[in-house]
Amino acid sequence: MFSGYSNFSEGVDTAFAIITGISLFFLIGITAIIISFIFKYNKKKNPVASEIEGSTKLEIIWTIIPLILVLFMFWIGWRSYTPERKVPADAMKIKVTAQMWSWRFEYENGKVEDTLFVPVNKAVVLNMVSLDVIHSLYIPAFRIKTDVVPGTDNYMWFKSLVTGSYDLFCAEYCGLRHSYMGTTVEVADQATFDKWYAATPPKIDSTVSAKPGFKGKLLTEQKGCIACHSSDGTKIVGPSYKGIFGHKVTVETNGKDREIMVDEAYLKKSILEANADVVKGFPKGSMPDYKAQLSEQDVNDIIEYIKTLGEEK
Repeated sequence: MFSGYSNFSEGVDTAFAIITGISLFFLIGITAIIISFIFKYNKKKNPVASEIEGSTKLEIIWTIIPLILVLFMFWIGWRSYTPERKVPADAMKIKVTAQMWSWRFEYENGKVEDTLFVPVNKAVVLNMVSLDVIHSLYIPAFRIKTDVVPGTDNYMWFKSLVTGSYDLFCAEYCGLRHSYMGTTVEVADQATFDKWYAATPPKIDSTVSAKPGFKGKLLTEQKGCIACHSSDGTKIVGPSYKGIFGHKVTVETNGKDREIMVDEAYLKKSILEANADVVKGFPKGSMPDYKAQLSEQDVNDIIEYIKTLGEEK
């Protein structure tokens, strides 16, 4: 008998079916009684209203029965929820970083991906942090969803039961490109996963890696910068990198507009203190500060990359 795609699927589906069934029973039953009363006690059949005495016995019955049903539904939900907070000691640990608008999965061996790879029938715990606003990691097929709140560490765990590819979404509105914050969970058999986990990244041609801005380009991809900043002049959430270096822009500083030159000092400040000088016409507060995430060399590499992008057409 198929029990779902994760160890939590069956419990969540059972709780949902029971609660939905009870709700439908009362919806249909109460609606049927209301309709029957409309015909039975309409004005033609009962032109004179009659006084109905209260019934203590009936009031006790319709108080006790709903109370029992509500407590039963609570217990059903609680029974399916509590296992989700009890992580097995042997669970594989993966660090999840959420930011507008991308996911980053870091494994214990240092491997970093934007897609979640896991082995089948193996407990996996996701230790989650947010760099900016509230996100919510949601894997519909596994019946699990947990909020990722900035300044608060949170976690979820699961054991996938069937190999395959499953959607992973952000289920908490997190800004303009919220709908783009999706990826997949790739579930493989243990042998396939072990081979992937042990594999080293392919070597990059030295002539390519030596090009100016190469390291900076990789950093903008790894840190999710390209979700808000294009490299071809397209305006997304933030200004495009293309053609911005060496040009004057109007920024808002402490509520006042001023014109400045986009140079290395400005770019460095914009990376480390994102909301200090916001280019006019773009939203404030969309970009987090990267002080704790980037080294001085990382910042310099990103600036070098921006400088290579040439004139905006």
